[in-house]
Amino acid sequence: MTANLPEDCRQLIDLQRGILARWQAPAVELKPTTIDSMLRSGRWQLLRRGVYATFTGEPCREAELWAAVLRAGPHAVLSHQTAAELDGLTSRRCEAIHVTVPDGKHVAQIPGIRLHRSERLAEARHPSRTPPRTRVEETVLDLTQTARNIDGAFGWLCQACGSRLTTPDLLITALAKRVKVRWRCILRGALADIDDGAQSVLEVRYVCDVERPHGLPRARRQARIARSSGRIYLDNLAESYRTCIELDGKAAHPVAERWRDIARDNASAADGITTLRYGWPDVTQYPCQTAAQIAAVLRRRGWPGQPTPCGRSCPSGRS
Repeated sequence: MTANLPEDCRQLIDLQRGILARWQAPAVELKPTTIDSMLRSGRWQLLRRGVYATFTGEPCREAELWAAVLRAGPHAVLSHQTAAELDGLTSRRCEAIHVTVPDGKHVAQIPGIRLHRSERLAEARHPSRTPPRTRVEETVLDLTQTARNIDGAFGWLCQACGSRLTTPDLLITALAKRVKVRWRCILRGALADIDDGAQSVLEVRYVCDVERPHGLPRARRQARIARSSGRIYLDNLAESYRTCIELDGKAAHPVAERWRDIARDNASAADGITTLRYGWPDVTQYPCQTAAQIAAVLRRRGWPGQPTPCGRSCPSGRS
């Protein structure tokens, strides 16, 4: 349906998955009368006010996203959960399409679109990916700021780095460029822990709430151990004291995984490594008691230190 259109117009339509906005028409030498004629003939269809599909039938997801970002006007980009969906940070499709526009630009509320504003959108925008969207690092940090709690924020950091879409160093650099950031110091510390090998929210919480504030020996994260059956990885290995702290954030453990954990713990015991296994409540609700128990085991295995109380009511360090 685009054969008789100017070449620049055809190329733009191809790039935008068949979507075109009226405000783009002058730049590609498309007359408003041509748009109106296409609409009257049924060759094109209206998707959003001033935004058209140059085809008949249902638009695909990418076409819907193009229509949303074009409806918000020039310089708008997809962001937050929508940018995360596009870049593979999440498989969940959010009902509302998240779009960020330059701060100070007047854009009225648009049905089905959740608008955000940014003073540094030009820097946050990815230079080449389409549809227009924020850089992965900016998307991740945006999501940490809209998370309901710090664990939700940790989850986005772990997901982004664990899937190798970005790195802790790149996120720390992006974090430094932002003037206002909720939980800045905590997020920066969590990124350092992820860079050190923590791979999940529970592993980050263990370092932040149990090991570090109670002065426990710094364990080696994701320690690689060679065995006759192959290589295995231990969550936290206090190598000098032959003690492993394994973390399991799953509420229910499939039978196969449970037996695999038992086999791994037994193999570690045969190597002289004591395994302590903790779940979410141990780390998040009872971090002081957990630290005291780990300290007791470490001391029996040669640690000369004492756990440090993290507060007045902390039982760690008491004789």
